[in-house]
Amino acid sequence: MRWMAVWLAVLAALAARPAAAQTPVPPRERHVVAISLDGFPAYALRDAGIPFPVLRKLMREGAAADALLPVNPTVTWPNHTSMVTGVEPARHGVIFNGLPVRAEGRPMRVDATVEKSQLVEARTVYDAAHDAGLTSAEVDWVAINRAASIDWSFAEAPHLGGPVEKEMVDAGAISEDDLRGWPRAAITLKDDIWTRAAVHILERHKPNLLLMHLLTTDSVQHSYGARSLAANTALILADRQVQRVLDAIDRAGIRSTTTVLVVSDHGFKSYKRAIRPNALLRQLGLLRDRDGQVDCDAFAATEGGTALVYVTREALREATLKTLNQALPKLEGVAQVIPPAEFARYGYPQPSPGGRMADLVLAAQNGYGFEPANTGDPVADVPAGANPGQHGYLNTDPDMQAILVLWGAGVRTGARTGPQPNRSVALTIAQLLGLSLPGADGHALTELLQ
Repeated sequence: MRWMAVWLAVLAALAARPAAAQTPVPPRERHVVAISLDGFPAYALRDAGIPFPVLRKLMREGAAADALLPVNPTVTWPNHTSMVTGVEPARHGVIFNGLPVRAEGRPMRVDATVEKSQLVEARTVYDAAHDAGLTSAEVDWVAINRAASIDWSFAEAPHLGGPVEKEMVDAGAISEDDLRGWPRAAITLKDDIWTRAAVHILERHKPNLLLMHLLTTDSVQHSYGARSLAANTALILADRQVQRVLDAIDRAGIRSTTTVLVVSDHGFKSYKRAIRPNALLRQLGLLRDRDGQVDCDAFAATEGGTALVYVTREALREATLKTLNQALPKLEGVAQVIPPAEFARYGYPQPSPGGRMADLVLAAQNGYGFEPANTGDPVADVPAGANPGQHGYLNTDPDMQAILVLWGAGVRTGARTGPQPNRSVALTIAQLLGLSLPGADGHALTELLQ
């Protein structure tokens, strides 16, 4: 049996040799696809009773965090912006789903049409990709309107004249009627078309970075509540949309060089009591109707589990703040009134005259949610039979935790890590694409990478 001893010795020698170094993939041949499923709670992915075959397959073959920790406020645009900048709203400046626009004595309004260059005050990973000569694309991403560093865009509100839209019409992937009827389309159809757009961009253009965002998960939970049958059904549908993207990656022939991140921006919870701080401001004489318009000395912009309260008439600032600080802590359902001295602790920017940030932040108790109405009782039950859901609660609420799954090129199979700040997403994408994001907070999730 001498031959067996020789053979075993050869095998042992081979095993002892260092593995041959893999040839690094040049950045121009790497691809990252980030899929955001809006409002997908971490608690749902942990629930074995909800079937998510695609996400759980990606977790088995790839890596995952126990949760992705959102920034305050736990709403869509601020958190998506943190995921691509690697910084909190205190630095990137996005605190609403758009730009807050203020006028003396008037309610603050939010402009969702503003360009990215005016809205986002920090460098993004897609800016870094563009500057490095890589290509980027977006499908229904947010805070990205007319971004100069995006090569291919299929926006939240697509239009007939768009280059990608024209390509898809010519290819038969969508029709002109789909685009004309967009404002009236159901969110489920929009998600389907957004997924078609992502598939088209991957197969036609093969960008180095694709950011895509789906919304049915968010819309259904707002209407039917968290942990409802409708909510779970929407989450299951989102799981199926992820498979369509994976199939497109295969058809594009880029699977071996593509890393997929599936993320969400926040979780969800239901509430039974509605807090209407603007109705209280009316009772306090700080808000009134005048000449057919709302005239106010203060105004509360509601974001579900929190509300941002602005002094809107500078000449009355001192008196208005005194009234607010006396009345708001007594309002039923308000757990905290957060002053500017504590904003940094929560990741909010500091207020300035006429600036973006509010003068006070209200946080709701469990079972309560803020609503924008300025008439009626300041606190009331939600309508009988309704089960609305909300996010926007402080990011210390476990129900607000989001998801992070990684799969594909460069991912360590079976790797797990504890809850991670969502700012780490930007740094992880940057590492995968060989980019630099100076000044970003946190770290790339190297424990999940090879």
